[in-house]
Amino acid sequence: MDYRKTIRLYYDYVIPCYTRTPLVLERGKGTRVWDAQGDEYLDFFPGWAVSGIGHCHRRVVEAIKRQAEQLIHVSNNYFHELQGLLAQEIIRHAFPGKVFFCNSGAEANEAAFKLVRKLGNPSRYEIITMDRSFHGRTLAAVSATGQTKYQEGFEPLVPGFKSVAWNDLEALERAITPQTIAIVLEPIQGEGGVRVADDRYLSAVRRLCSDRKIYLVFDEVQTGMGRTGRMFCYKNYGLEPDIMTLAKSLGGGFPIGAMVAKREIADALGPGTHAATFGGSPLACAAALATFEAIEKEKLIGNAVIVGSFLFKKLNELKKKHPMIREVRGMGLMAGVELSIDGRGIYEDCLKERLLINCTQGHVLRLMPPLVVKEKEVSRAIQVLDEVMIAVEEKSLTPPPVSSVIGGPIASQS
Repeated sequence: MDYRKTIRLYYDYVIPCYTRTPLVLERGKGTRVWDAQGDEYLDFFPGWAVSGIGHCHRRVVEAIKRQAEQLIHVSNNYFHELQGLLAQEIIRHAFPGKVFFCNSGAEANEAAFKLVRKLGNPSRYEIITMDRSFHGRTLAAVSATGQTKYQEGFEPLVPGFKSVAWNDLEALERAITPQTIAIVLEPIQGEGGVRVADDRYLSAVRRLCSDRKIYLVFDEVQTGMGRTGRMFCYKNYGLEPDIMTLAKSLGGGFPIGAMVAKREIADALGPGTHAATFGGSPLACAAALATFEAIEKEKLIGNAVIVGSFLFKKLNELKKKHPMIREVRGMGLMAGVELSIDGRGIYEDCLKERLLINCTQGHVLRLMPPLVVKEKEVSRAIQVLDEVMIAVEEKSLTPPPVSSVIGGPIASQS
C-alpha cells in the first residue's frame, strides 16, 4: 500500500490522540527501522524504549513463533508454566516477593496503587508522587502524574494523590500526613526530562518510609531491564523498594507489564481484588523470558555500561562545542540533553537525517538506544546531532534580508 494511503486510513478511522510524525514504518532489526519507501533510520528511541533489546530480536521472535503454535492465551483461573517461570525470573533479579502481571506500565502502576490502598484501608490512603513525574494515562495514573498538562480536561481527578518537588526531602516530609500510605517515584524521571534521583535523597526517602511505615514504590517502567547498567535502576542506589512496577522493554517489544511486591505484603491482593484478562499470557511470558535470556546470554547490561559511557562522553564533548546545550544527564543508555532553545526543530532536523530521537518537556532531547547499540552507531548519532546544531547556530547568526528589516520589499526606481 502507498504510504499516503496508510496515513489517510489513520485520519479517517483512528482516534487522533497522538501527535504523529508522517513516517510509515514497515520493518525493524536491531537499532534500525525502514519506512514504506525503503529508507533506513537509526532508531535511538525505539518504540518509546519498548524495544529495549532492539527491534525484532531473534530470541524474542523465535519464542513468540514457538508459543503461538502451542498456546496463545489462557484464563488466569488456570495455571500455565511460563507465567510461573517468568515470575521466578523477575524475583531472581529483584527482591524476595511475588509478581502480578498485566499489559502496560499504567496497569502496573494501577495495581501498585490498589495494593497500597488495600494495605492502608480505611484510614491511610494518600499517595505522594513527584513533580514532573509520569505514571501513565489511565485516570488514577494521570492523577498520580505530577504534570498538570496531562490532567487538564479529565477532572475531577482520583482523590488522594499529591505531588511534591523532585529531589527535595524537606518538601516530601512536609507533605506526609497520618493518612499517607505510599511514596511513588521514578529513580530517573523519563518523561519529566531524564532527571536523576540524587543518591542521598533516595537513601533518605528509603529511611523515611521505613521509619514511618510508608510503602516505597519505584516506577521502573522506563528504567528497568538493563537500561541504566543494572537489571533494575534501584540497584544503582544500593537499596530496595517495597513495590516495583515494570513494562516497556520487559517483553522485548511485546506488550506486558508487571507489579513486583515484597513477599510480606503481596498477598493483600487476594482473589477477586484485582485482575487483568490478558495479563501474563503464554505469548507475553514467552517473549519476556526470551528478553531475559538475551540480556544475560549476550551480556547486554555490560554493553549498556560500556557504550553508555561512550555515549555520555560524546554528548559532553558536544556540550562543550554547542552553547545551546545546558546540561547532559542520565545513566547507562538513558540520556537527556537539555537545551536553551525549543527542541522540536532539532528533533525534526534529526528525522530528516534519518535519526530517530525524542523531545520531551519542550527542550530536552531524549536518547534511549537499545541495549544492542554499538559505539559506531553512537558516533553516527552524535555526528547527526552535531551537524543539525551547527546548522541551527549558523541560521541564528545569519542577518535577515533587508526587505524584512524595513518592513517590505524595496520599491523599484523608475
